[in-house]
Amino acid sequence: MDRTERIAELNDRRRRDHSYGKVVITRGIQALGHQAVMEVLTAVAAFSDFTPDNDPYGEHDCAVMTVGDHRVIWKIDYYDPDLNFASDDPANPAVTIRVLTIMLADEY
Repeated sequence: MDRTERIAELNDRRRRDHSYGKVVITRGIQALGHQAVMEVLTAVAAFSDFTPDNDPYGEHDCAVMTVGDHRVIWKIDYYDPDLNFASDDPANPAVTIRVLTIMLADEY
């Protein structure tokens, strides 16, 4: 597996397993209520429609999607273990904390 494939695999795991890394949901997502938040989290975890247009680097690190009546953006950022700086190597989970941020498109 090459570096890009490893990063994509780790990002896919991050989206599906909320105990792996951190999740940040914005106030706009929170304001939708518990049921809608759960629907958004489920939709983000299930997303698999990656194409060269929406995933040009093949890392599965960002997407825009519709969940119910809402346009949602999610993205994954890579930090050092202390969450102070960017990770030196996003392909290495030992030195990288992945932060999944989920927001409404109009919050961007």
